Amino acid sequence: MLEGYKGKALEILSSIGADIGDRIVIIKPSISIEGILMPSYSLSNDIIVIKMDNGYNIGISVKDSKVALKEKKKVKTEKLNEGEIGKSEIKIISTGGTIVSSIEYDTGAVRPALTTEEIIRFMPEIKEIGKIDAEVLFSILSENMTPEHWIAIANAIGKAFKDENIGVVVAHGTDTMSYTAAALAFSLKLPGPVVLVGSQRSSDRPSSDAAINLYSSVLLAKVGKFGEVVVNMHGESSDSYTLVHRGVKVRKMHTSRRDAFQSINDRPLAKVIWKDKKVEMLRSDYIPKKELNVDAKFDNRVFLLKYYPGLDDSFLDFLVNSKKVRGIIVEGTGLGHTSTQLVDIFRKATRDGIFVGMASQCIMGRVNMNVYTTGRLLQEAGIVPLEDMLPEVALVKLMWVLAHEQDIERIKTKMLENMVGEINPRHEIDFFPRWYHGD
Repeated sequence: MLEGYKGKALEILSSIGADIGDRIVIIKPSISIEGILMPSYSLSNDIIVIKMDNGYNIGISVKDSKVALKEKKKVKTEKLNEGEIGKSEIKIISTGGTIVSSIEYDTGAVRPALTTEEIIRFMPEIKEIGKIDAEVLFSILSENMTPEHWIAIANAIGKAFKDENIGVVVAHGTDTMSYTAAALAFSLKLPGPVVLVGSQRSSDRPSSDAAINLYSSVLLAKVGKFGEVVVNMHGESSDSYTLVHRGVKVRKMHTSRRDAFQSINDRPLAKVIWKDKKVEMLRSDYIPKKELNVDAKFDNRVFLLKYYPGLDDSFLDFLVNSKKVRGIIVEGTGLGHTSTQLVDIFRKATRDGIFVGMASQCIMGRVNMNVYTTGRLLQEAGIVPLEDMLPEVALVKLMWVLAHEQDIERIKTKMLENMVGEINPRHEIDFFPRWYHGD
């Protein structure tokens, strides 16, 4: 089936008996271009899309062109050997994203890898690590993740460990991966590593980080000493190593760099060195392995309020009086401030039993609401300073706490309890991401 083709392009391809995945050659008066025929998503009727041998796709007009079939695609029938099947040690749970997409090297197309066989074909070196099993829990864009999805992932992880896997890899889109990592961290006590992994660049690009990220995550899940949720992604722009970040201390810091994920106000837990195929622990204060417990409940009646100069207090007043919110995380300026104009509304919110916590818009550092008058006024209004918790982590933690506690004082106590390393009692200047230092 010539997916997406129409008009003159469809007519020419049909006339030579070409199918998606076949090797064709397009001959122009001054140039000849050869490659794998790809599906077309062009609005034009005369564009043929091929994948060239350098890995890039190109659209070529059929005007003034001759098109010839060079080679029919080969159908792969590869199966796992007997020694590669059986009880798994590592479970890969796919939730979406490109990280476990399979490249059909005969067609150049990218699609989700739905079976263990396909994942092993995608990265054959994984067979060296141990026996794996894979499932697609769901396949969604990460921006469509909800607390209900977090619960499903937590339960799937619990089942994987009950099935005697020693580690779990969760393939996830990168945009909201840190939210999911935090949700799982608060929901799970673990007998082994849970590694969230994604890919910044799709598997059909020569610069893709998918293969190395996946391999190193499976290795980490097999030999990791810890029992906590981590995010494992490229540690630099090249392919030397990945860095392992605590799930409640990580943030995506760049839209497209392969080393976009960084530990914030914290150090990475470990490094996976690709060329040596080994895991190097960078810290000894990791959470040890524990007996499995799954406690995934969330109350999403929360709001993340980013303060900005000129914020109309009527917006906040509407939110507080809506009776639909039980908790608010404020992204304040600097050490934890908003305008004093909002103090009375925050006071009303806390008196009505709404938890209000303060985090900072700054990437680094911690909230300290005792330095300036505004901070002290906000505290007197009932706002709770949340140390160095990332705003998104504080939001997810509040969802989890509200699902477990009703009493406002218990909620405050839980929010200030360092449950899984989300609060760092001390900071060092070199916690800044590498590129801030010019590295």
